[in-house]
This record gives sequence, structure tokens and C-alpha cells, in this order.
Amino acid sequence: MATTVTAVAHRGDPYRVRENTLPSIRSALAQGADAVEIDVRVTRDGVPVLLHDATLDRLWGHDLRLDRLTHQELSGLTGGGVPTLREALLAAGAHRVMIDLPGCTDGSVRKTIGVVRECGAGERVYYCAGSEAMLRVRAADPSAEIALTWTTLAPPRATLLDAVRPRWLNYRFGLVDRELTDRLHRDGLLVSAWTADTRRTMRRLVRHRVDSITTNRVDTLRSILANSPSTGPS
Repeated sequence: MATTVTAVAHRGDPYRVRENTLPSIRSALAQGADAVEIDVRVTRDGVPVLLHDATLDRLWGHDLRLDRLTHQELSGLTGGGVPTLREALLAAGAHRVMIDLPGCTDGSVRKTIGVVRECGAGERVYYCAGSEAMLRVRAADPSAEIALTWTTLAPPRATLLDAVRPRWLNYRFGLVDRELTDRLHRDGLLVSAWTADTRRTMRRLVRHRVDSITTNRVDTLRSILANSPSTGPS
């Protein structure tokens, strides 16, 4: 029996195709991803687009800040290679989309959530980032599904959990063990882990009964999940 672990493609399929692009999203889905994680930032004129970094330097060779460019300027510099969130949601079809929100503000969160609503994608989108960003999401959308990214074994404060109301806690893979997942499941939370790229790590996370694994190698993860015993309900 196949496991119930969700295979999440990190920024698409970045080992084959440039991350956070439409071809990368499509490649990840072709490799068997259940969901795609994307990074969303907002241009100077308020258009949510896919980019992890604050600048275009690493991926597009321009040492320019995204938040100082209009969408038209961005398109000209990248040959239209940086997709809008609207285009990405369309490319993902009916699949789940995890939206990470690096460097967000109240305004950029509202813009992002607005596009998700306009696309009718609220039921298949969920959001991940640290507590400050997720508090912004919760304030802007009381019904949003949230994966609170957590980077320490010290548990989140009860007051924070009450304010954010996450469905998931999203941990760096090295922090996850069976004791942690069992405790969080008892508390009614799902557990996601990022970013696992080796077979050994993927198998360990499956044994520890995580509910979701984010990876740059979704084809490898998919093959492991297909040959793993069921982890039970997630």
C-alpha cells in the first residue's frame, strides 16, 4: 500500500528547470508532485510574482531589487520568465500550491491573498513562512490554511498557535523525529518537513510518519513513497 505522505515540489523542479517558473511547475507535476511550493513577492506596482530572492541577481543576472521594479520592467529584464501568481495557479491546475512569503508586508500579503481569491484557488492553496508572516496571513484571511514554519525544537507558544491557528507545523528535516510527529499528531497538527533531497532522509521522514515532504527531487521522493508501507492517516 502506498503511503499517504504528500510530495511537495520545492520551487517546482529546480534540478531540471529554473526554479519558480511555469516550466518548472509543469515539470514537477509531470514527475508526480502532489503539490508545488512557490515563493511569492510583489513588484513595485503591486503584482504578485514568483521569486525567492529579493533581487534578480542569482536567477536572472540583474542586481536589481524586485520591489523597485514594475511588472512591465520585470518582464522586460527576464524575457517574461518570472510568472505572475495568477499564471502559476493556472499552470498548477487542480493541484495543491504551497505559497511561501519571503520578505512579505501587510500589503503584499493582501495582494497575494486577493489573487488567490480571484482565481478561486482558496481551497487548494496554503501558506508557509515564519510566525510574523503567518500572523499577517491570518489577519488578512481568517479561513486560510497555514503551515507555520518552525526552526527549533522548542514548541511554539500556545498564544502564537491560538493566533495563527496553523493546520501544519513545517520543520527543517533534521529536526524531525518520531517523538515530535507523534506529539504534534496528538495535538491535532499535521507535520511537514523541508527540504529533503537524499533517499536516506526521505525514508527516515517516512518512518517518522510525517504528513508531507518538500523536496527538490520529487521524482525520487515519489518512487520512495510508492514502495513504502502506509504511514496511516495524515
